[in-house]
Amino acid sequence: MSSPNPVSRRRVLVVDDEPHIRRVLVGYLEADGFRVVEAGTAAQARDLVGSADLVLLDIGLPDGNGLDLLRDLRSVSPVYVILVTARAEEVDRLIGLEAGADDYVVKPFSPREVSARVRAVLRRAREVGPVGAPPLTVGGLSVDVGAREVTVDGVGVPLTPIEFDLLATMAAAPGQVFSRRQLLDAVWEGGHFGDERVVDVHVRGLRRALADDPATPRFVATVRGAGYKVLRPGGHGGAR
Repeated sequence: MSSPNPVSRRRVLVVDDEPHIRRVLVGYLEADGFRVVEAGTAAQARDLVGSADLVLLDIGLPDGNGLDLLRDLRSVSPVYVILVTARAEEVDRLIGLEAGADDYVVKPFSPREVSARVRAVLRRAREVGPVGAPPLTVGGLSVDVGAREVTVDGVGVPLTPIEFDLLATMAAAPGQVFSRRQLLDAVWEGGHFGDERVVDVHVRGLRRALADDPATPRFVATVRGAGYKVLRPGGHGGAR
């Protein structure tokens, strides 16, 4: 018998209107040690999401658009969300990421790939600082890794899980430039197999949450052709 997955026994909600797809995903995820619940509609998903650690969410649902459900979930819950879509167009994937998805897979997909992405996303939830460790403080920005809380000038800032992990990674080394690949490796832990520009989408969301103008950044600066960095206090940034 194989050793248990380190993120096993976490609960995954599979939301898809096609029963055979749900059966395949449920089978693979349960074989990997996850507890799985399933829903065929947005209404069922809303009833079940409170008990989930991660949602595999199909965009096309019979009673609504999965992106609308994603936006609703993001307004009330930090639950991890991986979109499942039959649309290969880049714009659809980017819209999903802008709405707060943590990752996406495109049909037809390999169930093993889906399970690997679920493991990679959930593994990030274990990456917290030691209890009582002091927050990372850069100027007016404070990142409490243990509590997964961010404040700007003492005011709490709600972030998605990916946005928090990106910020915490960069804030741990102010002034250091992180390439997209370095951020993917640090935050997605090798579990993202798509376009590196997914990082850009989440950085845009992070900046909106921090009210940080990319043209005159206070916290997160773009280093053109290289990547992103959290500015040291008194530092200067912006694309160059």
